[in-house]
Amino acid sequence: MPQVKSYARIVIGTLILLVLAIIFHSHWTRAAATPGSESSRGKSGAIQNAIVKVREGEKIFRFDTFGDQEFWGGQLQLHKAIEGAALGGVGPGVSPKTALAVGLKVDLDALPPSLVQQVASGTVNLNDPAVTLALLKLNAVVGVTGFFEPSGRLRSIGIQCALCHSTVDNSHPELCAGQINPNPGTGCVGHRLDGWANRDLNVGAIVALAPNLKPVADLLGTDQATVRKVLNSWGPGKFDAELLLDGKAFNPEQITDGVVTGKNVPGAVLIPPAFGLAGVNLHTWSGWGSVPHWNALVANLEMHGKGRFFDPRLNNASQFPIAASHGFADLPHIDPDSDLITSKLAALQLYQLSIPAPKPTVPFDKEAAERGDELFSGKAGCNNCHVEPLWTEPGWNMHTGEDVCVDTFQADRAPDHRYRTSPIGALSTHLKGGFYHDGRFADLNAVVNHYDKCMNLGLTNVEKSDLIQYLISLKF
Repeated sequence: MPQVKSYARIVIGTLILLVLAIIFHSHWTRAAATPGSESSRGKSGAIQNAIVKVREGEKIFRFDTFGDQEFWGGQLQLHKAIEGAALGGVGPGVSPKTALAVGLKVDLDALPPSLVQQVASGTVNLNDPAVTLALLKLNAVVGVTGFFEPSGRLRSIGIQCALCHSTVDNSHPELCAGQINPNPGTGCVGHRLDGWANRDLNVGAIVALAPNLKPVADLLGTDQATVRKVLNSWGPGKFDAELLLDGKAFNPEQITDGVVTGKNVPGAVLIPPAFGLAGVNLHTWSGWGSVPHWNALVANLEMHGKGRFFDPRLNNASQFPIAASHGFADLPHIDPDSDLITSKLAALQLYQLSIPAPKPTVPFDKEAAERGDELFSGKAGCNNCHVEPLWTEPGWNMHTGEDVCVDTFQADRAPDHRYRTSPIGALSTHLKGGFYHDGRFADLNAVVNHYDKCMNLGLTNVEKSDLIQYLISLKF
């Protein structure tokens, strides 16, 4: 009997402990799931919030026009040039072949498989602007949204961040239809590659098609013919964000290593990637500000969306005469319900900081890259400014033109009169168009030769080659 009682006590004690464990676990689980609890604040809540914001930011980046269709379609009437006279617009219209030739990209995942097969088999007329309208109706043109009447007529056109800062992969190179040799690693019709600089995109040529450039001409104090001449001077992969702030369309004298290397060079700069931004302080070639600052500036002043923007530096009439005279430093204080930009800046920033940077898109010599790694932090001194793994300085990553042996034209178009140390990870994603802000260096060999001369490095030809292989290998 004593043994039975002892066994019963053990069983009862075990059951009590089990019940207590279940109660504790249930209480802890409810606490963890409660918004505002320590667990949700410390980990789960933050992660879930980030996921929601990143998804929201992706949608904004890819599809939000911020209401800019009232400018591109309503004022410039760009949609009429896309339609063409045969469909109720003006001119010959923009066929798919023309669209591909100026660097516009088509999202493969937005196309019905049957249409992809028809294009590949050559049964779709790629010279017909009506096919371009069909692609717009499918929301398949990267960075561009068409707004249609119930009748099917194109009523307006708007643009998104993705126009310049996305491209597509090269999964279907044959679909370029012989119109363009795309930037290495990219194609014409393929899966989206967000954050990549579209170095095929001829922004100036596209805008120059607009029937009515009078709003731009009036802002610049010139005529439409001059505006078209400036736009057509930019070339693929470039955009001049400062033109509507200072009116300076050309660099009168490009200087490199003390030598004049160009006269009246177009003021447009290369479109930079929108990935690899996490941890980087200032953005753009000349360090205008943070990611949300530049997003707000571009969405309001360049895309011409509807929102608020404040930057008193634009009141400097000697540096930014157009911006100062038109009140760009403090845009009208519109009703918050009419503001289509400000509420989206947080999610947009988080998405851009989350875009994964790609691995090198071209082959490189691994042994040479290892030797180049030693040079990068040693004899060549590249790591003095391009600090691994950000590939720019932590902090105020800015330098004078004199520091890097070039003219100050572009630096003087920004508030700090300096150039930013550009993050140089994933260089192979934007080999097309050259290097430096204005593409003055045709390739990495020219870049290395420039720094060898500017910094008196004394690199041998073999060392230069090794350093280039390392630069190609860099990733964020």
